[in-house]
Amino acid sequence: MSKILLVEDEDKLRRVLKLYLENEGYSVDEAKDGEEAINLFSPLTHSLIILDVMLPKRDGWSVLRTIRKDSDVPVIMLTARGEEDDKLFGFDLGVDDYVVKPASPREIVARTRAILKRVKKTDESEGILIDKSAREVRVNGHTIDLTLKEFELLLYLYEHKNIAISREQILDAVWGYEYYGDLRTVDTHIKNIREKLGDYRDYIQTVRGFGYKFEVKK
Repeated sequence: MSKILLVEDEDKLRRVLKLYLENEGYSVDEAKDGEEAINLFSPLTHSLIILDVMLPKRDGWSVLRTIRKDSDVPVIMLTARGEEDDKLFGFDLGVDDYVVKPASPREIVARTRAILKRVKKTDESEGILIDKSAREVRVNGHTIDLTLKEFELLLYLYEHKNIAISREQILDAVWGYEYYGDLRTVDTHIKNIREKLGDYRDYIQTVRGFGYKFEVKK
């Protein structure tokens, strides 16, 4: 079950969209303003965001900029404006799809389903499929046995594909800011994950003297 973050300040529309998404089999977290959306969002949990542009406290563009600093999670933007310039601006920020309001909940669900299906196909083409909702990793169609922290670490690197991430950043993101363990904890978990990835172990690259990077080998 994929988890969706639904960010919409109109109560009635948010309730209806949540109902349609849940009927489709998705789990839904709700936010009614931009600040709540940023506080709720987790790259380790949410598979897609449905984000309204006009929000209290922080608008959708500001929320999107913040999220894109740490995650390439798919985003569907809801907007009352359908002008080309607005759409181009959104695509430059990293929007995956646009829905101009008023739109039917069925259309939004269909676009959600299409994007998640496309993301899954892309992952499968790389030989590794990471299922956030099931907390499961499959390599060439076979499920591999990962501990919770191994899964969260692999997912974190995968969500930041092609970006070098320091050991300190990984420790904070996966174990939490209050964790006072040794940085070698990260190295040990990386070693275990590589062993379990088999032929795909080289997807996790060591950045000498710094940390690690997930990069798909062609």
